[in-house]
Amino acid sequence: MAMASLSCLPHSLPVVSRSSPSSSSTKYLIPSNPTYPKRLRLDSRNSNHRKSFALRAALEEVSVIDPAPPSSSGSKGKPNPELIASLKLKLLSAVSGLNRGLAASEDDLRKADAAAKEIEAAGGPVDLSTDLDKLQGRWKLIFSSAFSSRTLGGSRPGPPTGRLLPITLGQVFQRIDIFSKDFDNIVELVLGAPWPLPPVEATATLAHKFELIGDARVKIVFEKTTVKTTGSLSQLPLLELPKLPDGLRPPSNPGSGEFDVTYLDADIRITRGDRDELRVFVVS
Repeated sequence: MAMASLSCLPHSLPVVSRSSPSSSSTKYLIPSNPTYPKRLRLDSRNSNHRKSFALRAALEEVSVIDPAPPSSSGSKGKPNPELIASLKLKLLSAVSGLNRGLAASEDDLRKADAAAKEIEAAGGPVDLSTDLDKLQGRWKLIFSSAFSSRTLGGSRPGPPTGRLLPITLGQVFQRIDIFSKDFDNIVELVLGAPWPLPPVEATATLAHKFELIGDARVKIVFEKTTVKTTGSLSQLPLLELPKLPDGLRPPSNPGSGEFDVTYLDADIRITRGDRDELRVFVVS
């Protein structure tokens, strides 16, 4: 009876392959009888199973590689515009609210220096031999590390700002003409006067000539200082201060100086001077 029952089973019984222990594929023994139902040979569920197994096997062979970190340079080695824009905002944020450095603490100075170094590294070396035209124009000083020392001389002694002299420092500009080689520092000042006289407002222009002494280094040579009163005393004539003889000029004011332009584009400029001074300018 058992043998008879077995002989009545369909001839399409699945046979499990034993060739590979890890294989779960199933083979069907399909007779050559032309009358055999085609639906068994085209079983869609078995076809989907084989496709799923092949897909899993393929995925196991895929090697996943960590993506490369974002580059600080764009195409052909040029600075990444998005990164530069982000770092410029970071620098401007670091120096904002510091009254051009007059209100900067030691921690503020460190943050400003770190932010400047980031954009200097991202921008790459400055070559003024090809980018000199970017210096042209009027620039507004928004930060100077020298001002935190309350003098105008950086790490060296300089004129005090509001200590021994009743002077309030206003806006500071640089006017650069690459054709005439003029390099003028323009300083707005408010000078205190004995009561009941009102304070005197004036603009001092320290005129220099400049020359390039390297790819990014600028040398300036002092020529003269002129002072023009503004406000209620603007009708007074321009005052020109004589240049001191070399023998009478103090060592801290040799009449010339050098600085490196460490970053430069159409709207921001960073310089580092020979007095360990970091300056940040924006186009005005």
